[in-house]
Amino acid sequence: MIRTAAVILLYALGICAAFAQGPYPNKPIRWIIPYAPGGGTDVIARPIALRLGEVLGQPIVYENRGGGGGLIAGEFVAKAAPDGYTMLVGSGNTHTFPTLLYDKVQYNPVKDYAPITNFVTVPNVLVAHPSFPAKTAQDIVTYGRANPGKINWASSGNGAGGHLALVLFAQQAGIKVVHVPFKGAGPAVIAMLGAETDLLFANTGVFLGHIQAGKLRSIAVCALTRLPLFPNVPTLNESGFPGFESSTYYGLLAPAGTPRPIINRMHAELVKIIKSPESLERLASVGAIPVANTPEQFAEANRLDVEKWAKVIKEHGIKAD
Repeated sequence: MIRTAAVILLYALGICAAFAQGPYPNKPIRWIIPYAPGGGTDVIARPIALRLGEVLGQPIVYENRGGGGGLIAGEFVAKAAPDGYTMLVGSGNTHTFPTLLYDKVQYNPVKDYAPITNFVTVPNVLVAHPSFPAKTAQDIVTYGRANPGKINWASSGNGAGGHLALVLFAQQAGIKVVHVPFKGAGPAVIAMLGAETDLLFANTGVFLGHIQAGKLRSIAVCALTRLPLFPNVPTLNESGFPGFESSTYYGLLAPAGTPRPIINRMHAELVKIIKSPESLERLASVGAIPVANTPEQFAEANRLDVEKWAKVIKEHGIKAD
């Protein structure tokens, strides 16, 4: 009873402290981005942040902290003051994969955060540089078996969703590839455009323009059904990889202990922004599926995501490079 009372008191004091200096927010809010500029996080979150800043009357300051497959940013926010002024634009890449693949992780992806809402989910797409000889998933299998260790496969970082997808693909295909990790999808795409690497799994928003310009070639989508954005691109599910599915979510999380009134305010404004006609049109144009769920639903989705991928990683013996 004494311990419970102490927790309630501390929580109440936290709320009082958060609002002692006036209504929230009364200064800029930092959104920590786990990767270098130019990746899928930027494509999805920057326009939302810009509109949110206008609504709140305080700017949302974007801060890129790449490295460690998202662990650097994840740890920074987990240990930040829970005052509503430092938040993480998180994804499976920061909340699931690296925490399961690395031994020395300084935060718990479930317990150390207060989820606010999941912005969207975005299916991944497998793309190739136009000079790469394979044009289909089965072409990759044939080429890979004939040329073991000669495919340079990029990813947005060790332990990222694209890394796990390539490991699963290579294992199911029976091929050996060279994993080339980068500090975010932006640098990985630049390497692809320069033909430094051959293949890449990433979400549609990262390289849609490059595909449309013919600078990259789409091989397959990682959803169970074809995407309206790419109606002529087959799924891996129909290309000899039954059940193959890989997607990325993007959402906003605060440090655990952030006062509930702050969570509620941010959630309410973000849901209105995401569901606005302008946002829905923009998100559809990059293949993103709006979610805008409740903090409780987002928390449960995070928990289930960790359980799902922990099982996959254990079954396949996947290790970080």
